[in-house]
Amino acid sequence: MEKVTINSVAKYAGVSKKTVSRVLNNEPNVSPATREKVEAAFKELDYRPNPIARGLAHNRSFIIGCLYDNPSKSYITRVQSGALEACQKYNYNLLIHPCELRGEELIDNVASLLSTSRLDGIVLTPPFSDQPELVAFLKQKQIPYARVAPVTLDDESISIRSNDTQAAYQITNLLLELGHKRIAFIKGHPDHSVTEARFAGYKQALKEHQIDVDLEIVAEGNFSYHSGEDSARRILNHAKPPSAVFASNDYMAAAVLKVASQLSISVPEQLSIVGFDNAPIARHIWPGLTTIAQPVEEMTYTAVSKLVEKINTSDIDIYYETFPGKLITRESTAALKTK
Repeated sequence: MEKVTINSVAKYAGVSKKTVSRVLNNEPNVSPATREKVEAAFKELDYRPNPIARGLAHNRSFIIGCLYDNPSKSYITRVQSGALEACQKYNYNLLIHPCELRGEELIDNVASLLSTSRLDGIVLTPPFSDQPELVAFLKQKQIPYARVAPVTLDDESISIRSNDTQAAYQITNLLLELGHKRIAFIKGHPDHSVTEARFAGYKQALKEHQIDVDLEIVAEGNFSYHSGEDSARRILNHAKPPSAVFASNDYMAAAVLKVASQLSISVPEQLSIVGFDNAPIARHIWPGLTTIAQPVEEMTYTAVSKLVEKINTSDIDIYYETFPGKLITRESTAALKTK
């Protein structure tokens, strides 16, 4: 079978080679009708662009890097899903780079990554989204980047996030409306800026109901199941235990449910539990977890799409978008029973 080339596509679609290249690279100045005709030719001819030849022709690698450090496998899977969908649409490849380093070691690691892979751009996910040293380094090296789920928006960049403070306020308010006043809170990883954002929403809701924060029932977790289990044991064995627990993600909330079962505490009759993220575990356990759903795939898809647009046209310097979280109520919450 004869190899399908960009020239083959141009001839089949009845357009110039340059037009095919513009469509392939998602560049402007192509009419919708022409773009549709060329994309149809790609499909009908089963055209697969040669990444090496394409990279040499444009002096690019057509690779987007994604830097992450998050103990939640579900969150990372969703990040990858959104990033891959965008990369496939724009004919880019995705390089996933896990990293647990901080400070100068992190900068050295990213510098090595950039030198060996020639990334065209990089997506920063929490906790890297809010690390000024890393952002400053990428600016110095003139590497286009986009931030997913940053708390701060004072950086001149592409920043796609959800409003964690508002979402945490909303789910805490649900517990308050159910009659709960003694509500425990399990924080996330201290390196993640969303940790304080979610804690802020919790405190705001309590303040509006004139309830003081009791630090005796506030625990330091790190978004892992085991940290949730350790935190739950301390909280639920308190001399004056809470009637509800808000864990900063669903894995820690699931651990609270386990400990409650071990202590013969009935959920939700004696204890209401809420989480955050709407991870698969939230709906796969019983009782199902009341939680906040975040459009992680859409957020990452948007971040990569805008990053590719910046790489291709240099038209975007600053782009902010905030996605709303969605409260999902399940069986882990109920009205407080009065004695």
